[in-house]
Amino acid sequence: MVIWQRIPKFEISTKTALAMTNRKLEINYKEYSSIEELEPRDRELVQAAFQAQKSSYAPYSHFNVGAAIRMENGVIVKGSNQENAASPSGLCAERTAMFAAGATYPGVPMLCMAIAGGPEFSLCDSPATPCGACRQVMAEYQKIGKKPMEIILMGNNKIWKFDKVEDVLPFIFDSI
Repeated sequence: MVIWQRIPKFEISTKTALAMTNRKLEINYKEYSSIEELEPRDRELVQAAFQAQKSSYAPYSHFNVGAAIRMENGVIVKGSNQENAASPSGLCAERTAMFAAGATYPGVPMLCMAIAGGPEFSLCDSPATPCGACRQVMAEYQKIGKKPMEIILMGNNKIWKFDKVEDVLPFIFDSI
């Protein structure tokens, strides 16, 4: 049995003037040329992400990523990307770290995440950036923690630091 629904007809009144507005989005972040320029606690976190990269299992992409999260209680939780032949069964370093942190320290805000990635356990010249799924999970944990989560992306030639997840995912999905 087929049920037909009537689709409402949208009409534009000639009396109503429609005006498209052009908006500009600006993202602020800090760029450092070396790890030595970072504050000691950020340097510690970036080094933990680089160490986490060494536990990456990436036999298919050969792109190894490590992530480290500083929790509000001071603990650093690490994760690395883990690939699987049955793609997409693997998991990114960022989500590995966030899920471990969320499971081990439920209710404790994640204050900062550092990410280090590149081919064959090296770093890219410019920082490797998280995928969209990881950015959305970051947004969820930032919302749960009720505090901004800083993001530090590490590369060979530069390091980028963002004050909050919205700076790496400006239009967060939070409609539900």
